[in-house]
Amino acid sequence: MKFLKMVLLLLTVYIFISESSQTYAQAKWVVGGRFGMSIYSAGGGSSAGLQFGPMAEVLFNRNMAVGTEFNINTQGGTPIEWANQFKYYFDVPQSNIKPYADGGFNLFFITGGPYFGIRFGGGANFPIAPNLYIPADLQLGPVFASGSTVFYIAITSGIRYELPN
Repeated sequence: MKFLKMVLLLLTVYIFISESSQTYAQAKWVVGGRFGMSIYSAGGGSSAGLQFGPMAEVLFNRNMAVGTEFNINTQGGTPIEWANQFKYYFDVPQSNIKPYADGGFNLFFITGGPYFGIRFGGGANFPIAPNLYIPADLQLGPVFASGSTVFYIAITSGIRYELPN
């Protein structure tokens, strides 16, 4: 039974990789930055601040990407976030706008130690020139701090550039 499960898993991975390679012969890179507002809420209090930082993602399929961000926030303690996510781009017929949904995890480096969080959200990339986009993005999720859980919301924009092959 275990052997059958392993064979099915390997077959699924093989089909996924071969389908991805047929769609994109080569991975595409997207680089850029983000700027916006972040809000932390915990235990009856909340704080808002600015958020900014670089980002990068690899489009390994026409609709799928894996990305990372390094964000600096201006709240007390200057939280620094390292976020990693899987992103799925939706097809919109007869439109250049690229809406997406994403989910992943993050680590917050704040006084008292690094804290693990789960993030999910979405947005859309609006084209302004060939390979150049302005995103509208919303991210939210819990951050598991010592003895409590903090809820995190970020509303940002920025710039994205898809590197040519």
